[in-house]
Amino acid sequence: MTISKTSATPLVRAGIGGWTFAPWRGTFYPEGLAQKDELHYASRQVTAIEINGTFYGTQKPSSFRKWHDETPDDFVFALKAPRYTTHRKVLAEAGESIQRFLDSGLSELGDKLGPINWQFPASKPFVPEDFDAFLSMLPKDLNGTTLRHAVELRHISFAVPECMDLLRRHGVAVVSADSPDYPQIFDTTASFSYIRLQNAAENKVNGYGPKVLDQWVKRACLWSEGQAPDDLPTLSPASNATKSGKKEHLRSETHIPHPVFLFFINGFKPKAPAAAAAFLKRLP
Repeated sequence: MTISKTSATPLVRAGIGGWTFAPWRGTFYPEGLAQKDELHYASRQVTAIEINGTFYGTQKPSSFRKWHDETPDDFVFALKAPRYTTHRKVLAEAGESIQRFLDSGLSELGDKLGPINWQFPASKPFVPEDFDAFLSMLPKDLNGTTLRHAVELRHISFAVPECMDLLRRHGVAVVSADSPDYPQIFDTTASFSYIRLQNAAENKVNGYGPKVLDQWVKRACLWSEGQAPDDLPTLSPASNATKSGKKEHLRSETHIPHPVFLFFINGFKPKAPAAAAAFLKRLP
């Protein structure tokens, strides 16, 4: 499989979750490619990878340094924050675990450090004061590197304007996903957008049909231009991004770039690289 990374839309990055997955060997990865070379290969086929290992356990600084050195200069990693931080009863007590994660070696990624996804369990409801306290503990930078935080909210109680307003006040993005199992939230609450597409199907050549891929490319390009797609609902009337049909920009005076990070995650996972390939080829 050959994936073209060429695009005139550099603000839109697309990729996959992780790089170690046996069914990709001989399909995405060439026959005979050594497992130790899989990150080197994958990072030259997509423009970003979401690291899932950080969700399950603490990584070493040497690992982050190795990942940095094996990937191209223009590559970016998104990181899933550890579950021991977000899977707790009282989020306001997560300060120590947040700092432990940030101090585990993230700065070794340098400019390749992309957004951090703080994924909450589906059993975790929205408690405004506690959630606000958690957001307040997320630092804006790490050793001189700007941090970008996103939250993946899987309980329906988060799908309210009050939550979007809190995120916007803290400059934290809400992860937008297409999974029917969790709330689908598409408000723009930060200076970047984070998309996780989880519906790849086994019976589709590229995991997603051509029309659906075209639709997501259009949406991603609109977000990167500071606009909100007019075919997706938003919860908060004070949303930063205006609907594309109005031809108004989120930052019409300053035109600050609005990066978009889009990952093909789960669904029928063996199709994720093909979906990323098809998406990247469609970018203008």
